[in-house]
Amino acid sequence: MPCHLPQVRVAACNVAPIYLDTAKTVQKAVSLIAEAAGNRADLVVFPETFIPAYPIWSALASPIDNHDLFCKLAEESIFIDGPEMAILREACRKNKIFAHVGINERSRASLGCIWNASVLIGDTGDILIHHRKLVPTYYEKLTWAPGDGAGLVVCETERLGRIGGLICGENGNSLARFSLMAQGEQLHISQWPPLFPTRRPGESGNFDLIAATRIRVQAHCFEGKCFGIVCSGFMDAAMRDFLVERDPSCATILDNSPLAGSFFIDPTGLQIGDEVIAKEGIAYCDMDLRKCIEPKQFHDFVGGYQRFDVFKIEVNRDRVEPVTFTSRKPTTGRGFQEL
Repeated sequence: MPCHLPQVRVAACNVAPIYLDTAKTVQKAVSLIAEAAGNRADLVVFPETFIPAYPIWSALASPIDNHDLFCKLAEESIFIDGPEMAILREACRKNKIFAHVGINERSRASLGCIWNASVLIGDTGDILIHHRKLVPTYYEKLTWAPGDGAGLVVCETERLGRIGGLICGENGNSLARFSLMAQGEQLHISQWPPLFPTRRPGESGNFDLIAATRIRVQAHCFEGKCFGIVCSGFMDAAMRDFLVERDPSCATILDNSPLAGSFFIDPTGLQIGDEVIAKEGIAYCDMDLRKCIEPKQFHDFVGGYQRFDVFKIEVNRDRVEPVTFTSRKPTTGRGFQEL
């Protein structure tokens, strides 16, 4: 770990995609990367599955009514080594900025398999972290496959310190969070959707994303003594109109569900910097990573305030693959071996 901890300027993009249009959404991301770099940001963060959409339709209608939207999302999802990712990587290299981007990731083994994924791109254009959401939440299971532990990585950088992240509900998973804390995480990224309806209008208890994100990230930052970035999506008029035109009955659900926001948390759990709530924009915050040190005197849960002889955690970082082939003879590619 570097002896000198840096001061970091972070940008959180509380923005909407060009809904279900990957090419245009990637170009919007490139523009925002340049804007953040122009405002002296070292890191720019995008929301959960920003490219090309968060599949909110699963909360609004029966699965039997959404086949076309699932097929469209699968078609517009991207490969981790595809041309869209190359464009984003080049934008980071050109602007000399780190970017953390939420994507719908396609599988090369299955045309219908999609992961809720996030990618940390370095200021040289290299992919530093590739994470797939461990467990899709509630109705998200209708769209995404479960991820794996390969992305539970904290990347050590000279410019940003030690950086890691989790997607949405994972920030409430104590074991996932501890796995990042135990790697010395100093900058924690959390990505969220624009809204998450769980009740019909008039019913109490609808999911409040602002409250949920603040509670979870404050807890993580207080426990891990790290800085937190909350970056959420935004439902713009185009997204709302698209969904309402398909099903006018969903308008009241969309219009009465709390919208999310983007903001920042310090190592004591306090909110700092800008915030962008229920509107489109970029929030900025300057963070002095030296402030991660002092609170460790009180509660260092991966050091002196832990009992490793009592508690043990093991993390499997294997990338899950659908099949492993073994053979003592070369195959012809025609489904059989030559004798």
